[in-house]
Amino acid sequence: MNLVIVEDDLMVAAINREFALKIPELNIVATFYDGREALDFLSKNTVDLILLDIYMSGCNGLELLKELRRQGNTIDAIIISAANDAEIIREAYHLGITDYLIKPFTYNRFNDAIQKFLLRRSLQLKENYTQNELDKIVATIKKFTVDSCSILIKGVQQQTLDKILECLLSEKNYGHFMTSEEISTETNFSKMTVRRYLNYLIEQKKAVSRINYSTGGRPSIEYSILK
Repeated sequence: MNLVIVEDDLMVAAINREFALKIPELNIVATFYDGREALDFLSKNTVDLILLDIYMSGCNGLELLKELRRQGNTIDAIIISAANDAEIIREAYHLGITDYLIKPFTYNRFNDAIQKFLLRRSLQLKENYTQNELDKIVATIKKFTVDSCSILIKGVQQQTLDKILECLLSEKNYGHFMTSEEISTETNFSKMTVRRYLNYLIEQKKAVSRINYSTGGRPSIEYSILK
């Protein structure tokens, strides 16, 4: 997949390049440190993906994306920026970005974003799917996406959240309701921690809960990730 890096910070651009070179599916065709130069190139050349900063000279990342969309260019974009304002993030997703990484970021988070892009592209390239194949791909994309639009609240750790999501999105659990005790057993987190993170996911409209009265004893609260 042909990739263009658009970043005016030389150090961050170098990090983006270093991380991208670790992923064999990516081919870096150009790096731009100015938004207008990048826009001119992208308006004339076909590229699969851009890694795009927000704050740049010439034109910022959102202006660049708006102009590409105005031209009918549906190129995939991953924003990598220090901008963490909710309005900017919402506007970026409205413009059809694949993912949004807030600086500083790790290679693992970068790789997650790229793998989500590659999965989305596989949906576009393959002609036919079985239902089982499609369900697995959609579930995997949800694993990468479920918290992409949300800035974590204080006290919510990404690593802990990821492990709970991994449990809920596993092949045997996805689409089923589980108690906090069951999730606690699978993740090795305390029931109190699990319930706190489940409540966070419910607040973010990423999960739902229900009361099960058919336990034969005390009713239990069960949780499931939203499909």
